[in-house]
Amino acid sequence: MNTRLTKVLASVTHWLAVLSGLAFLGTGASHMLDDGAVCVETGFWANARLAPGLPVAKGVDASGSLTRLCQDSPSVGQRAADLGGELPWLLFGAIALLLFSRLLTAVLKQGPFTEPVARQLTALGWVVAVGTPVAGLVVGWSHSWLVGSMAPVVGSGPELSGPMVLVLAGLAGVILGKIMREGVRMREDLEGTV
Repeated sequence: MNTRLTKVLASVTHWLAVLSGLAFLGTGASHMLDDGAVCVETGFWANARLAPGLPVAKGVDASGSLTRLCQDSPSVGQRAADLGGELPWLLFGAIALLLFSRLLTAVLKQGPFTEPVARQLTALGWVVAVGTPVAGLVVGWSHSWLVGSMAPVVGSGPELSGPMVLVLAGLAGVILGKIMREGVRMREDLEGTV
């Protein structure tokens, strides 16, 4: 086992977790204290024809893909929904990186195939498997509500946003943690009988 690489990775992931946590706090504070406009993009009017008179060649249809909506003097709810579009992934990243750093630290202190490492891996797996859809739902619904508050015709409702494939990685971590735990128990039983 390459302990030097594991030490470096544990240290790097720890500091990345700290930076993500600071970015979470800084983004939240700066957005809540900001009194500027809140903007959001929506694809609701994708492929809608644009107003005539655009400088395009003859026979060319112009259509839009994203519409940018901005609200001057937004309400507290709109500002909170704007934060809800950014903060959940920062918080999720900080927590996942912190747990990964703790996993690597446990590997360094006690070896890779031990009960604490299996517990850390299982905990990390559950956080990733459950945290991914929760963060994606908060981000998606915040975005949907913000768009709906600026353009009521669009409406709002629950939406998922982000890479949901991370759920599979989280479930793989849970399964591997349980397999490792059983392997540790079998090894301890074997050592006890010998």
